[in-house]
Amino acid sequence: MTATAPPFGPPPSALRRPLPAAGLLTALLGAVLGLLLAAAAPASAHAALTGSDPQDGAVVATAPAQVTLTFSEQVALGADSIRVLDPSGQRADTKAAPRDLHSGSTVKYGVALRGGLGDGTYTVAWQAVSADSHPVSGAFTFSIGAPSETTVALPDSEAGGGLVGTLYDIARYAAYAGFIVLAGGAAFVLACWRRGAGARPLQRLVVRGWMTLTAATIAMLLLRSSYTGSGKLGDVLDLDGLKAVLDTKPGAALVSRLLLLGAGALFVAVLFGTYARREDPREKRDLTFGLAIGGAVIAAGIAGTWALAEHASTGIQPGIAMPVDVLHLLAVAAWLGGLVALLTALYRTPDLTSAAVRRFSTIAFVSVVVLVATGVYQSWRQVGTWSALTGTGYGQLLLVKVGLVAVLVGIASMSRRWTGRLAEGGDAPAAVAPETGEEPEAGPEAEAETAEDPARAAQLARQRAAVATAEKKRIRDADPGRSGLRRSVLAEVGVAVALLAVTTVLTSTEPGRTQEEAARSSSAAAGPVESGPVNLALPFDTGGAKGKGTVRMDIDPGRTGANVIHLWIEDPAEKPMDVPEVKLAFTLESKDIGPLPAVPVRLTEGHWTATGLQLPIAGDWKVAVTVRTSDIDQTTVDKNVKIG
Repeated sequence: MTATAPPFGPPPSALRRPLPAAGLLTALLGAVLGLLLAAAAPASAHAALTGSDPQDGAVVATAPAQVTLTFSEQVALGADSIRVLDPSGQRADTKAAPRDLHSGSTVKYGVALRGGLGDGTYTVAWQAVSADSHPVSGAFTFSIGAPSETTVALPDSEAGGGLVGTLYDIARYAAYAGFIVLAGGAAFVLACWRRGAGARPLQRLVVRGWMTLTAATIAMLLLRSSYTGSGKLGDVLDLDGLKAVLDTKPGAALVSRLLLLGAGALFVAVLFGTYARREDPREKRDLTFGLAIGGAVIAAGIAGTWALAEHASTGIQPGIAMPVDVLHLLAVAAWLGGLVALLTALYRTPDLTSAAVRRFSTIAFVSVVVLVATGVYQSWRQVGTWSALTGTGYGQLLLVKVGLVAVLVGIASMSRRWTGRLAEGGDAPAAVAPETGEEPEAGPEAEAETAEDPARAAQLARQRAAVATAEKKRIRDADPGRSGLRRSVLAEVGVAVALLAVTTVLTSTEPGRTQEEAARSSSAAAGPVESGPVNLALPFDTGGAKGKGTVRMDIDPGRTGANVIHLWIEDPAEKPMDVPEVKLAFTLESKDIGPLPAVPVRLTEGHWTATGLQLPIAGDWKVAVTVRTSDIDQTTVDKNVKIG
């Protein structure tokens, strides 16, 4: 299968000049693509909440002045993006827009709380749009004084869900499919089978690809405001929301895609109009060159709109990732879109030559090589570690995608073998009669009738053409190589549909690298955790008579929230020691919390207890114990302890 049939028409070396209009179109589209690529700025892919103050589940003694949220990257927030609800479900914040509290590399936002808040459990619900255009949301609770019952139900769905999210995902899938069919089908015609420009089935296929991509892009533009905001389908036609979308990076990418699709419509019209009808070899040569260059720039520009607004534009190395993403999408279109075009030609056109199939086989092989190279880089960039590959949703979806690609490559190798078995027939055979093998002839009476009746002549010509077409198809279908190729290509297209679905889900899934980074940041913010009761021994000396001893303390359960403290005071002989007074204070210096006082109550000689001590967040707390052994002798000893 090393031989490659020459393309139809003169050889490429005979090219002399490009089409002037195509050159102008190329320059304009190149400028648009350059602006698209230059507009992207580095960020980390998919924002995640890495910390909050108060923390999730914390119990604070008094109401804080504000609630702050820390993210892994800068996010877009609206007026109601962060809401604090009291136990009855009423707003506990001032309803003011979140304040930007960035400090260095820390991305933090805060909302002020109303004064006079009572004790109980409060719910913080937040929603934002990350730098790679995907909505993110969540909720957590904290308590003032002590936990309580709350009528607030935590949301069971994330941002971008519901009916609007489903419609948006369908539109995203349709956009990918439309682009693949449009770009891949046009590339198949120009690079593999130029005579296919006059084949109606291929014309309808590419035009439908353009229509699908255009309709999906418009739908995404209209759904975008509701998708990242209210989630209500009724807000789709909200002009204020549409205006806000146009001011965002994803909105600009969608509008740019529509402009490029306008140029794509001109390309399709020329390809299946002027180009299909052109007979002069020199004119067709120039037009082929112009369409190839213009079509490549249009396809790269449309692929760039995804690179601008999706994962490639954020995270590490965006300057490399965006061109790689464009190349990845173009390779996908050349392979999978060409497969669809090949399948259409095999089933619907009897004139497809074995040389055209061989050309596509070569293009598909090169596309797979490009896909592997770009896919490995993208996987490393979005996953980063082996643990993220197997332990995150993104990594697991990526493994499914790799498995589907492996199946697709396996089926493609079978297709290449079937390609080698195709009958060497060159162009389609001449029209022959089904039984005799001779061209159908009209008798003298028919010839005399057609000479006098032009309508009858046209009817007979159509009948002959239909018979000839049917016979061509019968002869082609009798080729076992062609039949086997059709079955294998059909299987490839079926796997490609599933692969495209997994890819669409991947574009809206938080990358594994970001998931692990967010988990590490949350663990670091929470501090070290020590499970079970905390036990301390603090020697003391008040300086007076019988002023020496040891305070032994148990803090149970030794975690955030309410704790019970037991103290045993012993003399140097480890016998119970009675003292007039004992005081406790807890301070978290890293967060400027405290001192939080605790007044123990004497139970028996040398045994004191304090209940209801609220430790709001985990961390390295300083425990200070004041012991008074007489009216004038007292001392304070302290020790740091980790509270989980």
